[in-house]
Amino acid sequence: MSSVSGVSSALDQYQLKQEPTQSKELGKNEFLNLLVAQLNNQNPLEPQGNGEFIAQLAQFSQVEGIEKLNTSMSSLLSGYQSSQALQASSLVGRKVIVPTDKAVVDTSESFKASLVLPTTSSNVYVNVYDKTGTAVSRVNLGEQAAGNVSFIWDGKDASGNLLPPGNYRFEAQATYEGETKGLHTLLPANVDSVTLGGSELTLNLAGLGSVPLSQVQVIGQ
Repeated sequence: MSSVSGVSSALDQYQLKQEPTQSKELGKNEFLNLLVAQLNNQNPLEPQGNGEFIAQLAQFSQVEGIEKLNTSMSSLLSGYQSSQALQASSLVGRKVIVPTDKAVVDTSESFKASLVLPTTSSNVYVNVYDKTGTAVSRVNLGEQAAGNVSFIWDGKDASGNLLPPGNYRFEAQATYEGETKGLHTLLPANVDSVTLGGSELTLNLAGLGSVPLSQVQVIGQ
């Protein structure tokens, strides 16, 4: 009967890997075949120590576990990418609310938006500027409690004239703690397209550019 040393030396000259890519690399099947051959051909008077068997079996188990983990991760990633694509297709053409001070406004209908007020104020208002930076209107909201405060602009200037549709900037301000302070505004925007890739979706908004999905406050119809 052949000595175990011959098979052991055969195992020693190979490097165990998940997939055989070179002539001296073993996959799990080759490793298992050699291990069985080693067991069948060992000297019964001088059997191989349990420690060596345990080490070799542990090596085999490690490779098996890594392969299963890779398969599971690949499946999970594929499902996530499919979910992203489905989510992206459903967002195109819809309206979202994002933290910004600029918006593309269709002045033929009322423009609805909101601002974030950190504390109660007796004087809250929103200045409206056209694309040249000229102040064209003001929306007076008076006294408001802390929280998200909705406001509506009718698309008209201070004289009541209807302004053309286009890009406008909204500057929200309030008086509290003895001074006038600027506020964050949450404005609507249309989703022109969606960019896939990276850690999350990127929305390409009309007139605003790109923003990550995590910045979206509300997704409309």
